[in-house]
Amino acid sequence: MLRTLSRVSELPLIVKQLQKNAAQAGVAKTNNYATEATVQVNRPFKLHRLDEGPATEVKLTKDEALKYYTQMQTIRRIETAAGNLYKEKIIRGFCHLYSGQEACAVGMKAAMRDVDNIISAYRVHGWTYLMGVSPIGVLAELTGAQSGCARGKGGSMHMYAPNFFGGNGIVGAQVPLGTGVGLACKYKGNGGMCLALYGDGAANQGQVFEAYNMAYLWKLPVIFVCENNNYGMGTSSERASCNTDYYTRGDALPGIWVDGMDVLAVRSATEFAINYVNTVGPLVMETNTYRYSGHSMSDPGTSYRTREEIQEVRQKRDPITSFKELCIELGLITTDEVKAIDLKVRKEIDEATAFAKSDAELAVSHLWTDVSSNNLEPKLRGTNSFNLDHIQERKGVNH
Repeated sequence: MLRTLSRVSELPLIVKQLQKNAAQAGVAKTNNYATEATVQVNRPFKLHRLDEGPATEVKLTKDEALKYYTQMQTIRRIETAAGNLYKEKIIRGFCHLYSGQEACAVGMKAAMRDVDNIISAYRVHGWTYLMGVSPIGVLAELTGAQSGCARGKGGSMHMYAPNFFGGNGIVGAQVPLGTGVGLACKYKGNGGMCLALYGDGAANQGQVFEAYNMAYLWKLPVIFVCENNNYGMGTSSERASCNTDYYTRGDALPGIWVDGMDVLAVRSATEFAINYVNTVGPLVMETNTYRYSGHSMSDPGTSYRTREEIQEVRQKRDPITSFKELCIELGLITTDEVKAIDLKVRKEIDEATAFAKSDAELAVSHLWTDVSSNNLEPKLRGTNSFNLDHIQERKGVNH
């Protein structure tokens, strides 16, 4: 069963806490409609080597409520479309869905500034959208079409956008890379930082601890984010890790545990962490969350957990439903506005899906273009028998 996320005795309290929060929240109104509210986060933060933590009482405006709900709903729809396209065999290869974890990405993105960066593993369709790629750009990349954000060359695990250093297919490899992005921020003196995301399965990789050590010694502006969805592939965290308090595993690095199903808690924790890493040094943040689908599309996700467990989380801890109910209770969003958003998002994703299914693939001659960002030789290395010239058609987004 889920550790700390869905103990049966705890779950019914969430709805009561939600109602209590709404009743006690301070609400500013204009013409009987709420424009801003003060909200208590659902579950308290846990701290490691920190005397003070993130704010537990946060402000939420109407515009923010509409934005976060739209973003989470869009990610959910993109992932549903991706799952269907995979089942139709239009998407090939690996495909890892983010359904259930939307509050993590949306909460972190809400706290990021223009100078901040993010790098993650291979569950990144939602992050790609949040960092500026349209749903068409995401879904067309998944189908291998030329309108994809990487022209169909990257697929599910290799999408990029400005300040987004992509999905990475090697387990844990993005953590030292993110540490390097943090080093670049410090070297440039631009005040930026990097979110280096990884899962509870990757948390046992040796390179993660090497990155912790270097970041601490050099005081790099890096937030190491363990998105703990409680299962590394098909293995529960308790069976894989001797210490499942991932926020404490940085040893000398301070850490924060945050409810990853609460978008406002994630935003608050990330705001705190950004300030900390830019003034003190690196920090580990664990977002406790849950994925509804299997590890990948080849995993039914029910051989190591029960269908009842998944359904229970969907009913009582879903990040989108919980946030929607909170916003309606506070008067920040009306049911009509929710319906309008749902219809708009559904239409946008349906149209993007249809486009991605019909869009053409790149011509074969384009497959070996843009191999190097700054090619120093006229011919591509390792292709002597083919005698291929290096051709640059477009610059990488982060060069």
